[in-house]
Amino acid sequence: MHSQRATQEDRPAEVIPPVRPSAPWRVRTVTALPEYRLSVEFMDGVAGIVDLRNLVTSPQAGVFAGLRDRALFDQVRIEYGAVTWPGEIDLAPDAMHQAIRASGEWRPG
Repeated sequence: MHSQRATQEDRPAEVIPPVRPSAPWRVRTVTALPEYRLSVEFMDGVAGIVDLRNLVTSPQAGVFAGLRDRALFDQVRIEYGAVTWPGEIDLAPDAMHQAIRASGEWRPG
């Protein structure tokens, strides 16, 4: 009997072409700013500030308390059109979009 070794990498399947969220309330860009704030731009061009100071520093911050660590806060990224951080922390892009479209800023919590 002839043995044959096959190696496989354990990696997620790729979607070709890549999925590109296009709903207007999906986030296109995000940048961490001082004082627990973010600059965001959405797919439809709406842009503004997300002010997380009250949420992050609140005694009831829950999972968001981890973002007090500036090194973690600065790891903000976009996944599938939503603002996220390591540890499965994320923000609702639709609520954020609605508030920023109305006033240029969103202050959750």
